[in-house]
Amino acid sequence: MDLLLKQIRGCQICEGKFEGIVSPIIQASVDSKILIIGQAPGAKTLESGRPFNDVSGERLRAWLGIEPSQFYDSRMFAIMPMAFCYPGKGRSGDLPPPKICAQTWHKRLIQQMPNVELTIFLGQYAVHEYLNPAWNVTEAVEHFSTLLPNQIALPDPSPRNRFWLTSNPWFEKEVVPILQNIIKKLTQ
Repeated sequence: MDLLLKQIRGCQICEGKFEGIVSPIIQASVDSKILIIGQAPGAKTLESGRPFNDVSGERLRAWLGIEPSQFYDSRMFAIMPMAFCYPGKGRSGDLPPPKICAQTWHKRLIQQMPNVELTIFLGQYAVHEYLNPAWNVTEAVEHFSTLLPNQIALPDPSPRNRFWLTSNPWFEKEVVPILQNIIKKLTQ
């Protein structure tokens, strides 16, 4: 695993292909119990070099019911975005994650995490790649009871997703408490 993480952190496949700075951000361990597959690091995360070290991360940790010290323990949480680098800013948010990243690294990384008991898919890119390309995020989140206990889809925790959260209050009332119970069991 150490060699693979070193290779990912040194990856330059996207050098010069998009506006973002090529600076891969990942967190993983052979001991990781929970795998989070999100979109890509944001601009603030890029500055710190730590995944979800921003407002999105605060919301995600609240949904999970955990403290930062638990979240940043790679023996508990692996964080493997669809793209490991910030892809740059688009008209209505960050640009989509380049597919080459997941195609190059995901399978190899997942193979080296045999202890993962729960995979959390954040947002449309992870849902389309790993669950069902026909589902939108709402449909994927609505399927939580059929995906559990090993998988669950969540909306992207970005502040830009306020409209989705306001339109779907059932998510925080019904899904989040169930998720928090599962996380509590896995992190004890």
